[in-house]
Amino acid sequence: MEQKKSQITQALVTNWKTVALLCLTLGLAPFTPEPHFWGKLKWVFGGANGMQAMDWFDFLFHGAPWFLAIFILVIKLKDYSAKRTH
Repeated sequence: MEQKKSQITQALVTNWKTVALLCLTLGLAPFTPEPHFWGKLKWVFGGANGMQAMDWFDFLFHGAPWFLAIFILVIKLKDYSAKRTH
C-alpha cells in the first residue's frame, strides 16, 4: 500500500507540467469577468453566505488543480529540505 502511494505521489510530482496546464485552464475557467475559482474563493473567505451544495462542488472542481499544485509544491519543498539536511 505504501509503495503504491509513493508511486502515485512520484507520478504527480514528475508530471507538474500537466498540473500547471490544468491550473491555467480548468482552474481559471471561465476567464471573464474574473476567474471562476477566484470568485468562489472570495465567496468562501467572505463567509460563504448563501453557498449551496452545487457551489461547493464547483469550488472543489475548479480548485482541484490548485490544491494539487500546492500538494506538489509541498512535496518538492519537503524533498529539497531532506536533501539539504543530509
